[in-house]
Amino acid sequence: MKKSLLAVLLLSAMLRAVPAGAAAAKTYQVTGPVLEVTGDMIAVQKGKDRWEVARDGSTKMPADVKVGDKVTIEYRMTATTVEVKPAAGAKKSAKAAKK
Repeated sequence: MKKSLLAVLLLSAMLRAVPAGAAAAKTYQVTGPVLEVTGDMIAVQKGKDRWEVARDGSTKMPADVKVGDKVTIEYRMTATTVEVKPAAGAKKSAKAAKK
């Protein structure tokens, strides 16, 4: 009986842990010299491109970061809006149904 109770508790703990880990978004990095720092953004040069990354009060960053410093920024992509558009085949099907 003790073994079955232990197995149930272990399975329960594993099932509770899965959703927490599955919800975390993947992190990415960009490294380069700082081009600009504002209260809500930091811009770095990556190759020929300028990368602007938003930041807020929860961003961990040294107070003395300045233009020219080489930094590595870790960031996550977060959707701000999602718009649904009909599939390409759906438009053709709708036109064919009207004829």
